[in-house]
Amino acid sequence: MDSPDLPHLIGERLRAARTEQGLSVGGLAQAAGIGKGSLSEIENGTRNPTLSTLYGLANALGRPLSWLLAEQVGAQVSSPGIAARLLDTSATGPSGTDDDVTVEVYAIRLEPGSTHVSQAHGPAVVEHLLVVRGRVAAGRQGAEVTLDTGMSTSWVSDGPHSYRALDERPADVVLVIRWEPDGAGPA
Repeated sequence: MDSPDLPHLIGERLRAARTEQGLSVGGLAQAAGIGKGSLSEIENGTRNPTLSTLYGLANALGRPLSWLLAEQVGAQVSSPGIAARLLDTSATGPSGTDDDVTVEVYAIRLEPGSTHVSQAHGPAVVEHLLVVRGRVAAGRQGAEVTLDTGMSTSWVSDGPHSYRALDERPADVVLVIRWEPDGAGPA
């Protein structure tokens, strides 16, 4: 993470959402697939979580990743082989509540030699990926497509999906995620 205040903001948001939903530290940790001690450190702002950990927590809470990142444009998180920087986020629904559609835009750098596997985000989450530089295999596991610079693809993120740079140099992509709560999904 590149912002010194971001770990504390993430921790505050996690604790507030967990409490609001009546979850214990152990309950949220189990739902997110992480250790209870790790979650406690993240909530206290003393641990920098990986991209995979943040997605696990966001999914368990039914929130978009950008919400955990406090909608801070420029916030950057990573996991081995992948780094994501939030470029933009907006709620597109008219109500200004959690029922709104959220659109997130990320710049992602994929390092050669590693595959990033992302778990399901839900039936109402659609990802659109555009390759800016390099060659990439991306999409739902078992149905990945190979994309060259300038090519794009999209998929519903209701199952595991992956991203992989195919050449011996990093690949850059732009990922747009359309997130709707409660499985409403696009018509």
